[in-house]
Parts: sequence; C-alpha cells; structure tokens
Amino acid sequence: MRGRACLLGGDEVGDVEKETQGQHRGPRRRGRRPTPPDPGSGPVGAFADRLWRLKQDAGAPSYEEMSVRLGAAASKSSLAAAAQGRSLPSWETTWEFVRVLAVDRLGHDPRATEKEWRDRWIRTRAAGQPTDTTSAADVAPEPAAETATAAGVMPEPAGVAATSTASEATPRSATGEVEEPGRARRRRVGVGVGAAVAALAGAVLAVVMVDRQTGGSNAGVTPPVAASPDHDDSRFEGDITYPDGSLVPPDSSFTKVWRIRNTGTVPWANRYLARVNDAPCQAPTAVAIPQTSPGEAVDIAVTVRTPSKPGHCKIYWKMADEQGRTHFPLKRPVFLDVRVGGS
Repeated sequence: MRGRACLLGGDEVGDVEKETQGQHRGPRRRGRRPTPPDPGSGPVGAFADRLWRLKQDAGAPSYEEMSVRLGAAASKSSLAAAAQGRSLPSWETTWEFVRVLAVDRLGHDPRATEKEWRDRWIRTRAAGQPTDTTSAADVAPEPAAETATAAGVMPEPAGVAATSTASEATPRSATGEVEEPGRARRRRVGVGVGAAVAALAGAVLAVVMVDRQTGGSNAGVTPPVAASPDHDDSRFEGDITYPDGSLVPPDSSFTKVWRIRNTGTVPWANRYLARVNDAPCQAPTAVAIPQTSPGEAVDIAVTVRTPSKPGHCKIYWKMADEQGRTHFPLKRPVFLDVRVGGS
C-alpha cells in the first residue's frame, strides 16, 4: 500500500518521501525567528543545543513538518519545547525528534543512534538530580563481597567485623595471656590455611566417590539446556480498512482497522495503542489491543470522527503497557492518514 509506514514490525514499509531538488520555497514567512538554546545554561540547555544543531544539520525543517510530513510521533509543540532548553523532554519525544532527523533524513544507524542519544538523555537527567538519590538497586556490589560470596564464604556481619577489628590489637591466648600481634596473626593464618586444606580435601574425596559410583563416565548424563531469553517483537501486516490517502466525508465517523502479528515469544496482555499527536480528527487517546499469543495476528480497530471542514488527518499511535511504558521505541508508529472532503 502506498505511503504505508511500518508499525512495530521488523521490516520498514512505505515509500520515503524525497525533497525535490531546487524546489521553490516561496517567500520567507514573517515573524520572530526561533532563539537557539543556551548551551551554557546547564545540562538541559546543552542537551537542547545538541537537538537544535541536529535540526540544523538536517536542513532545519519546521516542527510542523517534522510532526506531519516527516512522521515524528509527537506534536509540533512538544518538539519545539524539546529544543528550547527550559526542561528536559521525555525520552519518547526525544527519540521521535532524533529519529526523523538523524535516522530517516541523515541516514544514521538506528540502533547506534538510539543508544547514543539515550545515554546522553540519561546523563542529562541524572545531572539535574541530587547526587544522593541513587537507589540501592542501581549500586553494584563491591568486588570484595562479591568474590567472597562466589567462593562460598559468607561475609561477616558489620557488628562481628567491628568487634573483631577492635579486639585485634590485644588478642589473648587460650591461657588468658596477652599475645603479641604478630604471633596472633600467624596463628589465625595457620588455622585458616588448615581449614581451607581440609575443605579442599573433602571436596576432592566427594568427587572421587561420585565418579566411582557413576563408573567414571558421563555417558547417559544430559547437560542442562539454557532457557532462551524472552523476545518481544511484532510485524505490521496491513491496513484492513481505509488505506493511506482514503477520502472520507466531513462530520462523519469511520472505523480504521490495522492487522499486527505477534512475532515474539511474549504474550501480549494489557497492552494498548497510545495516541502521541494531535490532529483535526477526533480519536481516543488509547486503543485496547486484544490479548495476543505468540505467532497470532490481531486486528485493532479505532473509531474516528472527522471535522466539519475539509482537511487532512494523520494520527500516530505507539504500543504501550498499562504502566504507560512504550514498547518498540526504535520502530515507527502505526498511523491513519486520510483526507477529509467531498467526493
């Protein structure tokens, strides 16, 4: 189908619009020229400046052109605010800003570009927060404790360690006499080495006994099979109703239907299509996706109301879950694209 965009699936579909060489741009529009963000105002200003420079490198399209013609799944006001430097845009808005310029127009690799800008966005967000807000889940364990646990030795509780350290300066022998630090340390080392040797010997003996019981052969023993990780993916299969460019009458309702296939290994449950831009047509902000098992195809329908005057409606949705998290951020949104007018 002409002009069809890839929804969430792996293969891009649709024709890429190309600018006409030497196209007449017409007279310059009057009005105040946009003010570039100040990169010296802070991390958010520097981030906005990078977005601004990316926009200039891509030919400085207007925000309306980015939203409507280039296919950014964000409103022109959200795109404009992202490059002003007053507040950090959401990651979804940032990626749509970058995707249509760096990937679609400048031809950069989508995965490398997504990683580069996501890392940059995360650093900017972290720079605007107090340094003591790092959660415990984000802190990696210290190497010493990790090594001790891996070796089968549990680290001592804090209280025990403190007591041992405090009494180390004056260790006592079995007779109650105070020993010299060097002698006590050598004794503890000797005991530790002896215990380690005994444990190693026991482990070797256990292995020998098991080997004898099994005949010294691994025949008939099936090694465990590692479980494959879950893979969440989908493929856009087509417009069932109202293909791109369809003409619909003003002040009327119609139902748009898309077909999507679950090509991953994760069942889809409690998911929906979240609307991400504005248009003259009226449509719900969220469209429920029926529960879909891996390998199954699902038809998703949305009822749309056209305005009373002729015009053009292009509305984007992206898959999200009940927590509002966007799925498949690297992939293009599903959309409807109709003309409103008389026959």
